[in-house]
Amino acid sequence: QVQVVESGGGLVQPGGSLRLSCAVSGDTLNSYHVGWFRQAPGKEREGISCTSVKDGSPHYADSVKGRFAISRDNAKNTVYLQMNNLKPEDTAVYYCAAVFQAIDPDYYYDIRGYDYWGQGTQVTVSS
Repeated sequence: QVQVVESGGGLVQPGGSLRLSCAVSGDTLNSYHVGWFRQAPGKEREGISCTSVKDGSPHYADSVKGRFAISRDNAKNTVYLQMNNLKPEDTAVYYCAAVFQAIDPDYYYDIRGYDYWGQGTQVTVSS
């Protein structure tokens, strides 16, 4: 059974940085497409970034492009999300999700494209 566990959230001031980690267990990470989503209070869950199973290539939603960087360490079965220049509007619960093998790019930021989800980690950006 594949399990996904996020960590690294916390409180940070505007302009600050955080690095989230997503540990995948129960199978080898290099067979999974992995994405990061976030959900702010009262809003729908939003896909923000993902890393492809084929070549590990990163993909970003416009809302985080240029500020966030996703990476994967298959040896450690872990995906990271480096978040820089954080803004108050980045405040949300951040979720990691995984799906076996490649998915259609139309589903990169769609919750329906993923099968395994973590419990989320809170990120709060406030002064």
